[in-house]
Amino acid sequence: MLSNVEIAKPFVQATLKILDTMAGISATAGKPYIKKDHVATGDVSAIVGVTGDKTGTISVSFTRPCAIALVRGMLGDDIHDVLQDTQDAVGEVTNMVSGQARAGLQTMGITLQGSTPTVIVGDGHTIRHISHSPVVAIPFTSGAGEFTVEFCFE
Repeated sequence: MLSNVEIAKPFVQATLKILDTMAGISATAGKPYIKKDHVATGDVSAIVGVTGDKTGTISVSFTRPCAIALVRGMLGDDIHDVLQDTQDAVGEVTNMVSGQARAGLQTMGITLQGSTPTVIVGDGHTIRHISHSPVVAIPFTSGAGEFTVEFCFE
């Protein structure tokens, strides 16, 4: 059985690659930890449900400054509606991180299918993972701000 640290590796690799490629954001991954509550670490989050060899959820939560930098990195000056564009960008990046991480997990023998991301916005919002297993959180820092990737599988 794979440890949470081993499962975290494809998430770290996918996140670093997607943020750099899609938005020009270079980030550094912190040490994964077990999350103790449901409060999001950021102001804009997206969550993807997964099924297959395991069931659970994957989420990415961005602080406001990082979410805005993400939108600017992806769209440049072509921002029409900051709130809608931010929700779209966070949802799309979460979908891509989920997809690449799931591809990495497949090479480890775990096959998962993902749902369409749901985006949540607001100070102090909560993320309810659908599993009763521990939620693993991976913090990231960048010049644009902080964000966190979480996963929870059973």
